[in-house]
Amino acid sequence: MELQLPPHEGVELSVVDMHTGGEPLRIIVAGYPEVRGDSVLSKRRYACEHLDHLRKVLMFEPRGHYDMYGALIVDSETPEADLGVLFMHNEGYSTMCGHAVIALGRFAVDYKLVKEPRSPETQVNIHCPCGLVKAFVEYSAGKTGAVRFLSVPAFAFATDVTVTVEGFGEVTVDISYGGAFYAFVDAQRFGLDVKQSRTRDLVDAATAVTRAIKSQVKLHHPVSDDLAFLYGTILTDGRDQFSPEPTANICVFAEAQVDRSPTGSGVTARVALQYHKGLIQLNQTRTFQSGATGSKFTGKAVEETRCGDFRAVVVEVAGRAFYTGVSRFVQEPQDELTHGFLLK
Repeated sequence: MELQLPPHEGVELSVVDMHTGGEPLRIIVAGYPEVRGDSVLSKRRYACEHLDHLRKVLMFEPRGHYDMYGALIVDSETPEADLGVLFMHNEGYSTMCGHAVIALGRFAVDYKLVKEPRSPETQVNIHCPCGLVKAFVEYSAGKTGAVRFLSVPAFAFATDVTVTVEGFGEVTVDISYGGAFYAFVDAQRFGLDVKQSRTRDLVDAATAVTRAIKSQVKLHHPVSDDLAFLYGTILTDGRDQFSPEPTANICVFAEAQVDRSPTGSGVTARVALQYHKGLIQLNQTRTFQSGATGSKFTGKAVEETRCGDFRAVVVEVAGRAFYTGVSRFVQEPQDELTHGFLLK
């Protein structure tokens, strides 16, 4: 039987679905109206203010789920960029997403968004809201493979910050930036293990930390106020000193959304934090494991730089992404749930 679109009204929304380390990425390829703005950051604001209903259609149930993640390809104002991208999730729009960059690197080569693929690697310049991120895609015999990317300048924002966390009292955290701001704290502080504890307990602890920091710590970024917000909290296994053995973490971001991967921008921020503390040196490759799925990324600081007054590093993160399918979504006007819903 040949599949055809069912009865519907309005445009269809076409997507390609992938995952990186278990974390989904829904790449929107057709059906979105024009996203206006003279920069990727201004396009992010426009999407939030004028097109947010479509984020909910594609991220929320019944087409998505509470932890769905998406990417919308847009034009970039930067001549060097091969594509611009907006990231979306259950709460809104991120400024950086490493697992998405890894997937988009493969996608850009496979879907011919770069003109001339080259072996052994093809470079793909992806303009994220946080800045230009350079991805390098393994390419051989017409097939794409693993992807590594070089981050925007990443830096430790503040270390040993004490906040009062509801239900846990005073908690000491570090805050670091890897394209987005994250708080870092050892899960043992809450009597938890990132690989063994119940996900619900990890989410509750991380969410409590995020709420505390948002109310007690003011963030700022040298480039733009649009970047100055806490994206989430990453609970770690406390193994920050360099070791050839993997170190595990779990990231809870946006509206208590759980990352299935080791979190690409989180790995970036964690490497920057470890480098700031003298726990890792330039070009020492560390393996980071997801406490949720066991999937792994590698990360290393490759270059010192600056971001405003902050001493920063460029971090290389590497991983693999895989395709899971393609979909064409429609809406029926009689469907009371067509605009999406979430179960919390």
